[in-house]
Amino acid sequence: MTDPMKKILLAEDEDSVRSFLSRALQRAGYDVVSCPDGDTAILALDQGPYDLLLTDIVMPGADGIEVAKRAAQLQPDLKIMFITGFAAVALNAKKASPNAKVLEKPVHLREIVTEVERLIAA
Repeated sequence: MTDPMKKILLAEDEDSVRSFLSRALQRAGYDVVSCPDGDTAILALDQGPYDLLLTDIVMPGADGIEVAKRAAQLQPDLKIMFITGFAAVALNAKKASPNAKVLEKPVHLREIVTEVERLIAA
């Protein structure tokens, strides 16, 4: 019997980045629920449980840190990975979610997929 497909909640407000990430993760064998902003991602938490939350930090509506806090309340063992183009924001993310992985933009798709695989396997 094969492992059930691992499920990722992706929140990214840049359409092109979200589309590329979603396709790359699906090709790597993940079930991806893709959201254009933090508010939509918070609503999508009801479709969990998830194996990983992959979220941009700076987004309209709820930011990635708020999404991560809500997700951790519902699913305390959820693995979290932030993506950001802002170094100062990355520091705040680490304070809010000390066990989260933070990748800074620009980041290559292969690096993201590798980090996702590493986090989910851990």
